[in-house]
Amino acid sequence: MKVEDLIKEKAAKIKLLILDVDGVLTNGRITMNERGEEVKSFNVKDGFGLKMLMSAGIEVVIITGRQSIVVAHRARELGIKEVCQGVTDKREVCRRLIDKKGLVKLEVCCIGDDLPDLSMFVEAGLRIAVADAVKEVREEADFVTRKKGGYGAVREACELLLKSQGAWPRIGFTEQSAD
Repeated sequence: MKVEDLIKEKAAKIKLLILDVDGVLTNGRITMNERGEEVKSFNVKDGFGLKMLMSAGIEVVIITGRQSIVVAHRARELGIKEVCQGVTDKREVCRRLIDKKGLVKLEVCCIGDDLPDLSMFVEAGLRIAVADAVKEVREEADFVTRKKGGYGAVREACELLLKSQGAWPRIGFTEQSAD
């Protein structure tokens, strides 16, 4: 069986997508104004991909090592109900979420870009690295996106999941629901 077919087979089973933020949903840059308030840039296509995933019944959870009001706001805007911030042990949080939701490892996909995300990969049936992830993460990934984090990598992963599950394209989205 070809590698592409194995990845599609894994993607067809996914019920939960777990995302890192900095370097995955964003390009990894953190900008602060003179008051120390954080500014992050998110890709609208990534947001639309996540909305399509959730519409297809795939749950999305954010797990990040940092605390950010901006992340909470973006998650709320997208309809992502579970956001775990300030996490030092991503593997433990993944394990608890999987158990709480009654899922098994094969039903979980994680997207990461840096060394702390490797611990999430241990709990995932499908491991995705963004194109500009560190070498160690790319080497452990089942799939590496062509796009960089913050520049459509999450959308690319969403399309992989949706197409593998026969849920692409989704009908009934409007511009207002896109982001």
